[in-house]
Amino acid sequence: MDAATTVRSSLLTCLLFVLAAALAPAAPASRLVLPSPTRSHLSCLDNPPDLTAAGDEAGELVADLGGLQAYVTGPRSSAHAIILASDYYGFQAPKLRKIADQVADEGYLVVVPDLLHGDPYTDEAKIPFEEWIKTHSPVEATENTKALIAALKEQGVSAVGVGGYCWGAKVAVELSKSSEIEVVVILHPSLVTVDDMKEVKHPIEILGAEFDGISPPPLLHQFEQALYQNKRIDHFLKIFPGVGHSFASRYDANDPFAVETAEEARKDMVTWFNKYLKKHKELSLHES
Repeated sequence: MDAATTVRSSLLTCLLFVLAAALAPAAPASRLVLPSPTRSHLSCLDNPPDLTAAGDEAGELVADLGGLQAYVTGPRSSAHAIILASDYYGFQAPKLRKIADQVADEGYLVVVPDLLHGDPYTDEAKIPFEEWIKTHSPVEATENTKALIAALKEQGVSAVGVGGYCWGAKVAVELSKSSEIEVVVILHPSLVTVDDMKEVKHPIEILGAEFDGISPPPLLHQFEQALYQNKRIDHFLKIFPGVGHSFASRYDANDPFAVETAEEARKDMVTWFNKYLKKHKELSLHES
């Protein structure tokens, strides 16, 4: 199946998930703002980030890392790297970069690549989302990320983990089917299918939301069942109560519950990375 066909299939899947939202339980009004019925785009576009907001960033912008522009943070000498694949709003999102800085505090080299090539989706976009996504293939982004991983390994990185948010979760899952990485975490995924789970080759953690119309809990449990069938792959599913899609990366900073939940998701992600990347480090030391 070529990239264009895959994207069309994934888009159809995403739209079907939106229809499934009607079957999901209703969210408490104090915890989730539902999209307006008049909005034409998907719920995965709600609560967009302010891409012009200046954040207190610890990292730096690298113009060319394996052919991609990227936000890079953490110790450059680290042999263990984490790649964070963004949602539709791209690598400039302040909260995503803040997450990257916090993960880097664990001793990882963290890279947030511009997989959308300077063209993130915005509410001011001149074309509908359904047209925009046709030219922003997560399959193509996966191949570009492989080139980035190769560049990191040329610089001394020996093990790579990938975290993917929404659209970026599809990139992370595609990478999990390859030999380039060691571990994956996906958060409130979009475009990911049950068939994808059948091809996963590395430990995967799935962090979902109770009130997510894109990847509702019943679908996440189908992911889990597909992973159970492959007993060689360690996996973990956690569904966070009281929150909706994008809870981990586009939360309301003025809502203590939302902030706490996003923080819990970040800690869970780091714990999963530590479990496998630090194990890789210990094996490397033993071999040397």
